[in-house]
Amino acid sequence: MKSKPLIAITLGDPAGIGPEIIVGAWTETVVHEWCRPLVVGHPGVLRRAVELWQMDLHVQEINSPDEAEPTDGVIPCIACGSDDVLDVLPGRLDARAGQAAYEAIVVAAQLALCKKVDAITTAPLQKEALHRAGHHFPGHTELLASLCGVENFAMMLYLGPDDVLHSPAGLAVVHVTLHTALRNVFDELTEDAVLTKAQLADDFMTRLTGSRPRIGICSLNPHGGEGGLFGDEERTIIAPAVQRGKAQGLNLTGPLPTDTLMIRARDGEFDAVVAMYHDQGHIALKLLGMHQAVNVTLGLPIIRTSVAHGTAFDIAWKRRAETSSMIEALRVASHLVTGKARSGKARKRD
Repeated sequence: MKSKPLIAITLGDPAGIGPEIIVGAWTETVVHEWCRPLVVGHPGVLRRAVELWQMDLHVQEINSPDEAEPTDGVIPCIACGSDDVLDVLPGRLDARAGQAAYEAIVVAAQLALCKKVDAITTAPLQKEALHRAGHHFPGHTELLASLCGVENFAMMLYLGPDDVLHSPAGLAVVHVTLHTALRNVFDELTEDAVLTKAQLADDFMTRLTGSRPRIGICSLNPHGGEGGLFGDEERTIIAPAVQRGKAQGLNLTGPLPTDTLMIRARDGEFDAVVAMYHDQGHIALKLLGMHQAVNVTLGLPIIRTSVAHGTAFDIAWKRRAETSSMIEALRVASHLVTGKARSGKARKRD
C-alpha cells in the first residue's frame, strides 16, 4: 500500500460540486488500486458531502500526510480553513468559499513542494469567488505557477485513448494563451510562447508514453490566414516557431487550420495539439470527451491534475454531479508519479 502514490485532493469551492465529486469518486475501487488519496480542506464540508451521497464513509482528520491510511471507507482529511465556510450556501458566490479554496491549494502545493505528497489533484474553484477573497489570479494554473515560482508553464487538457479517439497515446491540448480576453491574444502570442508550449507538450507526452509525440500546431486565423488575407500571424509568428522546434528535434506539423487539425488528431494522426487560445482547444477536446478530460498544469516542479470542468453551481449539492473526470484526474496523476502510461483496455464512452 505504501508504494502507491500519495495524492492530495483539494476540496475546491465549497459552494460548488468539488466536495461531492470527491466523495462520489472515493468508493471507486480503481482509485485505491492506483493511489493513496487524502483530502485537503474543511472536514465539515466533506462530511456534508458524505451525508449528501448517503455513503458509509468516515472522514478522519489527520495532521500530516504520514498519518493517512485511506480505504474505500475512510477519507483522511488535513483540515484547513475557517469554520465560517460552513455558512456558505450551495451554488452561491461567496468570498469565504473563495478563501477556503485558496487555502486548500496553498497547503496542498506546499506539501507537494516539500515532497510530503507525490502529486495534487484539484477540485474546481470559482474564479470570481477567489477574486472576492482578495486573491487576484485568473485560475488554478496561474496560482500554482506563482506558488511554485515558475514562469514557463501551460494549461493542458488530456484525454486517454478510446473507441472515438484513436491515437494510441490519447490526445493532449496545450494552450499558448489562456485566461485572457480575446482582444489580448494577439499581443500575448509570440514566437517564443508558441515554442515554449510545444516543448512542454513534448515533455509531457514523452513522460506519459516513453516516446516522442507527434504534435500539431494550430493556426490562429480562419483557414490558416489564407496567405495573409485573414491575418499574417501564421507566417510571422507561428511558422517560425515551428521551424525552431523542428531544429530542436520536436516532431511538429503546422500551422494548420484548427477545424481540420482536430479531426486529424481525433483520427490518430497527432498525439498533442498546441492551441493558440483557450476556447480553440477547450471546445474541441470537450466535445470529444467532456467528462473524461483531465486538466494538467505543465512546467511545475510538482505534479498537478484536475477535473476539466467548473464548479457547476446550477447542479451543486443535488447529487447530479458527474465523477468521471475526478476519477480520471487521479488516474493520470498516479501514472505520472509512477511513470506508467495507460495500460489495459481503452476507456469506454459513457
